[in-house]
Amino acid sequence: MPPRRIAIIQGHPAAGGGHFCHALADAYAQGAADAGHEVRQVAVADLDFPLLRSKEEWETATAVPAAIRQPQETIGWADHLVILYPLWLGDMPAILKGFLEQALRPGFAVGAAAGPGGELGRKLLTGKSARIVVTMGMPAFLYRWYFGAHSLRSLKRSMLGLCGVGPIRDTLIGGVEAIGDARRQRWLRNLNGLGRRGC
Repeated sequence: MPPRRIAIIQGHPAAGGGHFCHALADAYAQGAADAGHEVRQVAVADLDFPLLRSKEEWETATAVPAAIRQPQETIGWADHLVILYPLWLGDMPAILKGFLEQALRPGFAVGAAAGPGGELGRKLLTGKSARIVVTMGMPAFLYRWYFGAHSLRSLKRSMLGLCGVGPIRDTLIGGVEAIGDARRQRWLRNLNGLGRRGC
């Protein structure tokens, strides 16, 4: 595979690193860089942006906060998106959801204008692929098969898919609160390998 442009979006709500999600992102980034891919990272917890509170705010491209403009440029630049987050109360952390609402706006991720000749419904991120990495305390099979992996499905279908991103692959890592060092190292090697392959 030729070198790819990869954007890693770190969705852990704690700034400054130190969590397993951060180590996984670093392992992926190192593998990708070692294989000649270009890598940029966005740490959502380091960004200062307001939450959207109306449909009008979401539709107004001129209202994009300054903190979101560089991440949007990074998403636009990338061929491949890697989104990592810990499962909180069965869903992605609120700060990641708020970031995606701000970043994936009409005019950037989907068409903006309705009416004759308009772009409403146009998928503006077509051609990009993605991998979603989710860590959780419960066993991953329980989240996928009993709970239906609802936050993962929502991110795939209702956000990234509507913007044209595909294919979208996922990596679910369960039991992280009791993970031993050997298993932790296996997962880090796994992410490093995914980074090398740019997938």
